[in-house]
Amino acid sequence: MIWHIPQYAWTLMAGIILLSYLIGSIPFGMLVSYIGGMGDIRQIGSGNIGATNVLRTGKKKLAVLTLLLDMGKGSFAIWCAYIFAINYTVQAESLAAILVVVGHCFPVWINFKGGKGVATGLGVSLALTPIAGLLSCIVWLLAARLSRISSIGGLSAFVAWPLFIMIFNHLDLKTPLLFPALLISLLIFFRHRTNIYRLSNGTEPRIGEKNQKN
Repeated sequence: MIWHIPQYAWTLMAGIILLSYLIGSIPFGMLVSYIGGMGDIRQIGSGNIGATNVLRTGKKKLAVLTLLLDMGKGSFAIWCAYIFAINYTVQAESLAAILVVVGHCFPVWINFKGGKGVATGLGVSLALTPIAGLLSCIVWLLAARLSRISSIGGLSAFVAWPLFIMIFNHLDLKTPLLFPALLISLLIFFRHRTNIYRLSNGTEPRIGEKNQKN
């Protein structure tokens, strides 16, 4: 079972939980915006620290850099879990996957007011389940491009990711990595609850629009 971990190994798991949370808490959107001369990204557009809000500054390169760094920290947390807990990789990677996204959404450094988890979650999906993750990224890109709405891309990707995992595992609901995928997807949907409301009434802004709520 995924959570069958000997008592002596829980100290290691606690370290992975803390490390993953701290990795996720790095507010790359804020750092990139400051270094790029755009000031505090929290004072622009939606106030979110993610790539979509960075894009509203008009600096596409900064937005792409934010996206890549946020994805990278998701993958990096999984890699660290694999290295440090080689004998319990599924358990460690599952914990790392969940906590790095939690860290991005609720970073300790900025009063627990972070991003919505899509980029970091995609980075996790690529490292944790490469094929399902890649397909989910494709869904994200296609949905965002066709709708020109960032939230539709993100939400579509995290409907698709658990489904792809189940399909590749013959619809086995006991597939170990399905649990973290579902938990991350639920968290991302929770973080997008205002977006879902605006989607329902047709007021969700499109990609590239400035000074709009996201």
